[in-house]
Amino acid sequence: MAEEPHLNRPSSLALNPKGGRRRSRKPKAGGSVSEAREGTVEEFNIGAKIKALRLSRKKTLQEVADETGFSPALISQVENNNVSPPIATLSKIAKVLGVRVGYFFRDEGPEEAYEVIRREDRPAVTRVISSTGGQHGYIYHALTFKKRDKIMEPFLLTVDAGLRDEETLYSHEGEEFLLILQGEAELLLEKERIVLREGDSVYFESSLRHRLLAHGDNGARVLAVLAKGP
Repeated sequence: MAEEPHLNRPSSLALNPKGGRRRSRKPKAGGSVSEAREGTVEEFNIGAKIKALRLSRKKTLQEVADETGFSPALISQVENNNVSPPIATLSKIAKVLGVRVGYFFRDEGPEEAYEVIRREDRPAVTRVISSTGGQHGYIYHALTFKKRDKIMEPFLLTVDAGLRDEETLYSHEGEEFLLILQGEAELLLEKERIVLREGDSVYFESSLRHRLLAHGDNGARVLAVLAKGP
């Protein structure tokens, strides 16, 4: 998710899609969640990793598309880093390609027994779109990328206000925990619509179809933790 505590001061250090890290401008402190989203950092080079895995597994674009719900054209856009898949779809892609979702956020340095990620060092995934090609309404930051083979995958979501036209629901393996850090969000969970306010949390089986939307005028900041399935 389907799909960030620094929202009033987005990260100044980013992963360059072509490798390495690159500086990006800092917006002024303060403002709403949606305002703080401006000037966010570059995304991980997820597309190249997906393409390399797909080719090594000898899978076609059509095969990956059929198993994830994306069209072949969108898979191609993802592989070329033109757009990014939401976390739920990325989890499905990971399963199709035989890796864990954390593989796409992994640092290529040596394995670490523990890691400390400073606020200014959180890489972000931007340009997130749904399987139908519309804006997904959030960006996400990975809160860990050095520890490999993790049981949990924590992310920080910035959910835009106003992007509610599409309500496509997603499902994937594992379990999920959400904590609203700022603003209000609406969780679509199967046939339920659950409004979550600051301080509220929810835990659910990720096999349930779900989608997180902003609720209200100012967007939301959400801690999301995905746990792998058995």
